[in-house]
Amino acid sequence: MSFFAVLFALLIEQVKPLPRDNRVHDLLFGWVRWTGRNFDAGKPRHTWVVWGVSVLVPALLVCALYLLVRRYSLLLALAFDVALLYLTLGFRQFSHYFTDIRDALDRGDEAQARRRLAEWRHLDASELPRTELLRHVIEHALLAAHRHVFGVFFWFVVLSALGLGPTGAVLYRMAEFGSRFWAYRHRTLGEPADDHLLALSRRLFQAMDHLPARLTAFGFAVVGNFEEAIGAWRRDAALWLYPNEGIILAAAAGALGMQLGGAAAPGVTPDRSKTFTDGSSADATQAQGSTPGVPPQPGHLQSVVALVWRSVVLWMLLLALLSLANVVG
Repeated sequence: MSFFAVLFALLIEQVKPLPRDNRVHDLLFGWVRWTGRNFDAGKPRHTWVVWGVSVLVPALLVCALYLLVRRYSLLLALAFDVALLYLTLGFRQFSHYFTDIRDALDRGDEAQARRRLAEWRHLDASELPRTELLRHVIEHALLAAHRHVFGVFFWFVVLSALGLGPTGAVLYRMAEFGSRFWAYRHRTLGEPADDHLLALSRRLFQAMDHLPARLTAFGFAVVGNFEEAIGAWRRDAALWLYPNEGIILAAAAGALGMQLGGAAAPGVTPDRSKTFTDGSSADATQAQGSTPGVPPQPGHLQSVVALVWRSVVLWMLLLALLSLANVVG
């Protein structure tokens, strides 16, 4: 049933994606902000309470609803899976930025491409050279694809196999959402920052993302240039600030024979929407250097899209084979 749930969710999202400003995102934003205001008393032990209420409570609620629905109908349980995956998994939650930038570059309108990148990533892109503009777009698109598709896919499949339905998808998305919100809270809202909460949420999400990030990188290697991708993974992952992001970007660079990284390599969790980004001023110093390969060109944007979709097909085929083996067995 996991295979069909993911398949239907991806198909529905392609036909009718969530709008850029949607009610679900607003509710999540309000929920995480409310938990911080009401449960964060500023002491280290309270950070676990805030994180638990923000992240675990929604996941446990979804789990309870799924188990209740499954008691009455497997068909309704499948529909519940699809509905939650539609809200948590998919390309169209971020791909409008990527598409708009690619279309602007195809028209030769670099100014519009820079404006769209600035809106997406909340950075000053007005002076970026063309190659750096392309590099930023490609890196953020790869990380966004992982956060919105492969990471959610992994946790959904794992917990669904344990009979918990879409609990894993919700858990992953809430953990990722929270890890970005606590940095945004201080920088953009002007509210007091709790460094303990920020550090805890980031550390827990990095732990949750440890295996999915490596599977995403491995998928890029399988569907791309395997030898170069693995070599770049081992050699260049440390160029980025965060290990999980570095592994994904290094493997993708090797798979496509493309130069990524640099003196201002992003290496941060990508946006879920235009509302906020991760990282604080303390994270501004990035690793130096870049991967070997051809500097990013406009044609690489389509290569990135193809690489991601080939990876999706790879993991979907693997899930289909596992589901078939389970039925036959």
